[in-house]
Parts: sequence; C-alpha cells; structure tokens
Amino acid sequence: MAGLIPQSFIDDLLNRSDIVEVVGSRIQLKKTGKNYSALCPFHKEKTPSFSVSPDKQFYYCFGCGAGGNALGFVMDHDQLDFPQAVEELAKRAGMEVPREDSGRKHKPRQPVDSPLYPLLAAAADYYRQALKSHPTRKAAVEYLKGRGLSGVIARDFGLGFAPPGWDNLMKHLGGDALQQKALIDAGLLIENAENGKRYDRFRDRVMFPIRDSRGRVIAFGGRVLGDDKPKYLNSPETPVFHKGQELYGLYEARQANRDLDEIMVVEGYMDVIALAQQGLRNAVATLGTATSEEHLKRLFRIVPSVLFCFDGDAAGRKAAWRALEATLPNLQDGRRARFLFLPDGEDPDTLVRAEGTDAFRARIQQHSQPLADYFFQQLSEEADPRSLEGKAHLATLAAPLIEKIPGNNLRALMRQRLAEITGLNGEALQHMAAAPVAAPSSTPTYDDYIYYDASPAYGEPDHFEPPEPVQPQPRSGKPGKKEWKKDWKKNGQGPDLMPRGPRTPATVEPPALTTLRTLLHHPELAQKVEDVSHFAAEDDTYAQLLVALLGTLQKNPRLRSLQLIARWHGTDQGRLLRALAEKEWLISADNLEQQFFDTINSLAARQRERRLENLLRKARQGELSAEEKDQLRNLLSRNAIPATPTSTGA
Repeated sequence: MAGLIPQSFIDDLLNRSDIVEVVGSRIQLKKTGKNYSALCPFHKEKTPSFSVSPDKQFYYCFGCGAGGNALGFVMDHDQLDFPQAVEELAKRAGMEVPREDSGRKHKPRQPVDSPLYPLLAAAADYYRQALKSHPTRKAAVEYLKGRGLSGVIARDFGLGFAPPGWDNLMKHLGGDALQQKALIDAGLLIENAENGKRYDRFRDRVMFPIRDSRGRVIAFGGRVLGDDKPKYLNSPETPVFHKGQELYGLYEARQANRDLDEIMVVEGYMDVIALAQQGLRNAVATLGTATSEEHLKRLFRIVPSVLFCFDGDAAGRKAAWRALEATLPNLQDGRRARFLFLPDGEDPDTLVRAEGTDAFRARIQQHSQPLADYFFQQLSEEADPRSLEGKAHLATLAAPLIEKIPGNNLRALMRQRLAEITGLNGEALQHMAAAPVAAPSSTPTYDDYIYYDASPAYGEPDHFEPPEPVQPQPRSGKPGKKEWKKDWKKNGQGPDLMPRGPRTPATVEPPALTTLRTLLHHPELAQKVEDVSHFAAEDDTYAQLLVALLGTLQKNPRLRSLQLIARWHGTDQGRLLRALAEKEWLISADNLEQQFFDTINSLAARQRERRLENLLRKARQGELSAEEKDQLRNLLSRNAIPATPTSTGA
C-alpha cells in the first residue's frame, strides 16, 4: 500500500492553489463584485447560483449546497478520490507529493495557515514605513524617483526600504528565541553557523515584496543602494516560497485588470514596475530563474496569450529559447505565445521610459513574433535548410519538439510547415519523432478512509457523522487520459469516468451549526453574547458545543479559529469544527452580525419553548418542585411579552 500523504503537505498545497484558477480552468467564471459566479456544474440550472470567493478561497452553490475549497472542487468535478485530487492539484502547482509510513501512527496535523505569513506581512509593513520616515531613507527615495516611479505605483507594489545596519528588523519585530527562529525560517534573518549570531538578511536595500496569488507576502527582493554584492538579493527557499513556481507582479496585474487577455513576461522587478508606471499593467517576472513549464501552466490558466519580452543579446535569446521549450507542452489549441526582442542595451524599463507607452505598444504589435515563426527561424539558423544535410538536421531537431504540443490543430500545422521546409512527408516526420513510451505503472491503492477521517468530509451532508470507510472505485478507460475539457458538457459527465450518481440534496443546516460556522470565522462576536446557558439543550450536542465555544472565547478573547479547533482535536467535535471552518459559505459581511444574533435568538426561543413544554407536561402528570414552579412562571411571563432581539439572545 502506498504511503500516506502528510497533512502538512496538503495544507501547503491548498495555500499554493488559487481556487479561482482551479475552478476557472474547468468552468467559465464571470466576475460579479468581489466574487465570481457560474452555472453550477453539479446540478442543472438556468440562472447562476454557483459562487467562488477569491478572498475566502471557497466555492458554494446556493442551489444544491455544493461547497468546499480547491481540493473539494477537484474531487467533485473531476470525480477523483482524495489522494488522486491531491496528486492533480500538486501537478498543477509543480509540487511532488511526499509519502509517509502507512501506519496509523501518523504525525499530528499542522495548521492550515503557516505562522510565517504574519511575520512576512509585519516585515513588509516595517519596510514600507521605513521608506516613509526612516532617517536614512533619502538614498532609497532618490533612487525610486530617478527611475521615474510615482508614489501611487510604489504603494500599489508595496515598495519599501531596509535601512543600513545589522539588526533593525530583528529589533523591530523583537520576540524570543522561538520568534527569531521563525524569522530565520521566513528568510528574514540569517544565523551565522560558526558563532550563532543572527542578523538581518536585507540591509540598505530598496525592498520589493513578492506576493502569492492571494496577495499574501511570501518573500522579498532587495536592490542594493550601496556597493554591496549582489546587486539584487532574493529571499531563500522557505516553506511558503518556491521561486521556481512564483511570478513577481502576477497578483498586482490581476488586481489591476481581472479580464486580462495577455500577460507579458519580462526579466526583472523594475521592468514590471516601470511598465505598470506607464500604464502597461500586465507584466510579470520570473524570480531569478528560467521560465519553467510550471510558470506557463499557471499563466495559461489565467490568460490565453503570453508575450515574452527579452533583451536581444545572446543571453536574452538563450532565455527566450528556454521559454519556448517550456511553452510547447502547454500549447493547447486556442493558446498562443509571442516573442519580442528589444534593441541591444535596452530593457523594458529604459525603453518604455524613453519612447513612451504608445510607441512601446506599437513595437509589440509590429515586431513581436508568433511562436511558430520564432521556432522555425531559430532552428533554421542552427540547421541551414538550403542543403539536404541541413534539412535532415532541421527535421531531427524540430520533429520531437513539435510532438510535445498537445493542441491537435497547431501540432498538425507545425508538422505541415516542417514538411514544406524539409520536403519530408508526414509519415517520415512522425517516424522521426516517435519514441518508446513506457508502460503505465499500475495504479497505487490508498487507504482512503484515513484521509477522510483526518480531513473534512467534502460532499457530506451538513450534519456531522463519523465518516464511513471509502474504497477506491475502478476507473474505465486509459490511465492518465484527460478529456474532460471538451466533453464535460455532455450530460454533465466526462469520458473515461464512472457515471456520476444523482447528487444528494443538501439538508437544511441546524441553526446551531450555522452559528458555530459563523463564530469560527468571526470569534469576536462571542463578546457580544452575555448569557448562553438558556439555549444549552441537554439533548442537543451542537448547542452544547456552541455553549462551550462561546465560553472559551469569552474567557480567552484572543483565540483564533485554529486554536479553537485545536482544543477539540482528535474528537468528533474537533472534526466537526474543522469541517465547518473549511466549508464556509459566502456570508454577506453587511448583515453578518444580524444573521448571527437572529440565529442566537431563534435557538434561545426554541429552547424556551422546549423547556416550557416539558414543565407543563410534568405539571399535568404530578407536582412540580418550588424551583420548577419558579421556572414555569418565569417562562410563561416571558412568553407573554413580545421578545425584542438583542445581543444577549434573550
């Protein structure tokens, strides 16, 4: 049996998966305010009731009740079991799925949100404030002004300043040895291995925060102001930052325009910012690495077209060819890539400032090359097709690369073009490109119920029950074949998949669960509830858990959701709380508090009615105690007076 997937990896994977990208690659989304909407893929409807929240990384259908995070959507939409969905998401994110010992004694679950995020956010705030007010900021301000940057663009990209000195950030963030260890893990501090001394990684540099798809700061780039080396210094690899997967400026580009149709890939931070300063807010940059397939997968999930903009020197053309090789496996029909080479000695930053936005746009339209033209031009320079030997060499170089293109139409046209250049027929070219294909490995088996026992049970009814063991079902068709994109619309099911049974209608969620869910996401509401004992029903476990949760929060107001869940970890209540926390519905912030107390009042009223009925029944059957008589009189008097909703729940 294959090893278990560590929970810490699953949490990290969800942090790196943007639900808008995941859902948008499978169904057509439309921007509606802060969220996205679509026709639900899980039930037939004429009016969109399916909503995706980029802020909360959550989807929910108000028609059938389907909801969850990116992993839950992949499971439901692609009809995959839990491990297969993890593998699919990991492949998209460019991550390799690790395995643990399959024994039941697995490691405890790690929190979903890394503690590094708030540290990195605090560092970004410190650097921004230092750029505004630090006594040594003059050089940084003059540098940015000299590059033609405005205060608005500096604000949009969160630019900052790391003052000179060895421990400015360390002193500012303070903390004990554990805090400093976290700062080292975040790449903000360096520890000398010989003497154990710790100091700031970034000193006397203009700071560029690097954000992920959700806008969280995950790393920094720093441009030196003095004579230190290197000129640009990036954060190291950390648990939340893998430079081979991230693109600088992608978050900012999407914030500026959610309807992007093309993204421009350039080489540096300042190229991205300078283009944005001139109104070209669709540029991104790799972080000191070559453009990879993972970069292209991510870009093509957002836009149908990618423009590569490189220097025209040897280094720029080498980088462009690597980008082309990374693009080919991602060229589905309908996608395109273009290449623009700038004059020697120029980069996008200097050129757009010199010639202006309109001239730069005209340069893109007039001088950019479609991928196919650039492909054959470059190969023809290496293998001159004017000779038979050159044609043979060209065919040898080009044929295997063309076969990497997944788009049938584009691949056929590229073969046709190669045949025209070389004079070889299609059969000869296919034979030249053919290579032995390894037999697919047998599908591993998984102990699925362990995953479902440790994780929220996606697709289950809203009431909580211990999950039953789930056995993997055999799948028909060829392993690895992905044709859902073109066939999903046929009767709601894709090829090579087991027919999907009718979806279980969503049950009405008990009011106590509704309140629990709200409270987990907004624990501050607990301080406005004065007395909860009157709706703690003895026979209602949900209400009992709600009372316990409210009591805990009132005693410890600073507790966060994850800390609350940890208090019931390993119990049915803990699994219920985690399931509720991760299966959030899209609440309107405008009336959130009113909804919460409406539910509190409703629970209180129901419990009063229940208690009143019990006392009246007992009174008919026999004598009540003095205490019970007082309770009955009190309940009868309260029922006689119309109750006014209050934050006390009374």
